[in-house]
Amino acid sequence: MNAGHSPAPFFFAKILPPEAVQAGHARHAIDPGARMGQTAPMLRIENITYSIGGRPLIENASAVIPTGHKVGLVGRNGAGKTTLFRLIRGELALEGGDIRLPRHARIGGVAQEVPGSEVSLIDTVLAADTERAALLAESAHAGDAHRIADIQTRLADIDAWSAEARAGSILRGLGFTHAEQQMPCSAFSGGWRMRVALAAVLFSQPDLLLLDEPTNYLDLEGALWLENYLGRYPHTVIIVSHDRALLNRAVGGILHLEDRKLTYYQGPYDTFAATRAARIAAAESENRKTEARRAHLQSFVDRFRYKASKARQAQSRLKMLSNLKTITTPQEAALKRFSFPAPEELSPPIISLENVSVGYDGKAVLSRMNLRIDQDDRIALLGRNGEGKSTLSKLLSGRLQPMDGRMTVANKLRVGYFAQHQVDEMHIDETPIDHIRRMRPDEAPARLRARLGGFGIGAEQAETLVGRLSGGQKARLSLMLATLDAPHLLILDEPTNHLDIESREALVEALTAYSGAVILVSHDMHLLSLAADRLWLVSGGRVAPYEEDLQAYRKMLLNPDMPAGARKAKPERRRAGRDELQALRAEVRKCETRVEKLNEMRDRLAAKLASPALYEDGKAGEAEVWQKKYAEVMGALDRAEALWLSALEKLEKAEG
Repeated sequence: MNAGHSPAPFFFAKILPPEAVQAGHARHAIDPGARMGQTAPMLRIENITYSIGGRPLIENASAVIPTGHKVGLVGRNGAGKTTLFRLIRGELALEGGDIRLPRHARIGGVAQEVPGSEVSLIDTVLAADTERAALLAESAHAGDAHRIADIQTRLADIDAWSAEARAGSILRGLGFTHAEQQMPCSAFSGGWRMRVALAAVLFSQPDLLLLDEPTNYLDLEGALWLENYLGRYPHTVIIVSHDRALLNRAVGGILHLEDRKLTYYQGPYDTFAATRAARIAAAESENRKTEARRAHLQSFVDRFRYKASKARQAQSRLKMLSNLKTITTPQEAALKRFSFPAPEELSPPIISLENVSVGYDGKAVLSRMNLRIDQDDRIALLGRNGEGKSTLSKLLSGRLQPMDGRMTVANKLRVGYFAQHQVDEMHIDETPIDHIRRMRPDEAPARLRARLGGFGIGAEQAETLVGRLSGGQKARLSLMLATLDAPHLLILDEPTNHLDIESREALVEALTAYSGAVILVSHDMHLLSLAADRLWLVSGGRVAPYEEDLQAYRKMLLNPDMPAGARKAKPERRRAGRDELQALRAEVRKCETRVEKLNEMRDRLAAKLASPALYEDGKAGEAEVWQKKYAEVMGALDRAEALWLSALEKLEKAEG
């Protein structure tokens, strides 16, 4: 090992100097072998204000983060979450207020990717414990017996001799094999080196760990490992994330940045969402009462302010009006929905693989695949990075050809493909309009803008250079381009990176309404659980249906030594055949369509019955006819909903 390796530049683990906190604040003189007590808050934010370009981003915001708590920092893209991290680290100067931390608190986080050095991954991570590295380097040439004894005692105190095992365990959890841990950083791509940077800061165990979207460069398996690790992390964590599953399982509090203010909520994300929704509803109810009161007072003032006998009362009402305050509710921007164009229906199957192998340069990555995809399939690909999920995606999208076996593709099949690297490879010196015009040169500008608008890219962003768009806006543009031709099969490889929680929910809605097949690769368990109804496991050069559910897969990953028989999440049942499942799914869709049409008919009849013109003199008979039709539709709707529920129950039972 290279014990004398210099401190790693790719993560920060700074010690806050004493002058950075106010006098009288509880002092925690952290020696490197002992950690902070639980007697004082780790972080106290008091009335801070910060502006960018004269525009207030954070204004008189306050919050207290208790020592040892795991907190999710959430807010819309652009709200200032990353800026708040930089303020906490002291990289930006506050315009007002204070940020207080205990003396000598170590703050850590991932600053940038690891450079492509020749230092091995394991030594790179070990170097993150700068005290251990310095002690080992000193011990190599120390000559004083007393100093040597002190060094050895200190090394024992900080458990230096188990450091390599701990570092290896973290790297393994983030997807690196033992052999890869001995390889130089230069052998890995930027995304994998980001994992090394994350491993290094986790190994260094700072007292306050700040993580900004760490799952963006992890796969599902790495994200699940990190979620479990953070739950057991011994110190304070603040994590910026849009991963709902992570925010539900790894944190115990939510710090919400909205309208330039900070609000702390106890509990995981779902508790925060429910509490906040209740607060919004209460505020809106109170505002309605206030507006009604305001209208009543204004009416009195308008009637009597110039009447001498009522002038004093009118003035009194004016004063009351000036004192009526509307409660400011959080800015609820309209949910930016996705609009996937609907493809025409093709005869099943749309793709069939019979004993197919695929790979690169004559070497198979996946072999003997016997798979079938129909247009109503929603399939999630599971498996660790490097097992072949991307290879399978490229095969299905036509980017790779089979090495052997038979691959049958439906006539006129169109495939849409979205991968994160495509977002990074767009022309940064062109606008979204330029990108779509290249694919649709004959379409009118208004039609092109409408297409962009269907993906939440407004008029202003349409004329903005891609290089200046946010990550979320770039992802929306790439999704729009991938679905422009109304594909029958949509392959999505990590589509949620850079999308906020609201946009992820909108993506789920769009995929639910989409009438094509979906192949999904994602680290977002929440998205997978809502958008996929079939699971394929890519492992050991094979692709096969995974018969358990996502929770069983999660347990298997977190307990790799669990006996296979113990991994069963439920008893074995007879599973329906493929044709039977297709028939049941078709029946469910037919029932859904029937209910939708009856609901539309009911709404039209209700609007007709609500029209005053229907009840004019001489139309009594006509009104009776419409009322009878309405009763018939309501009866039909009740029957249709009962049939729909029955079909759903049969499908759930057949799917086991």
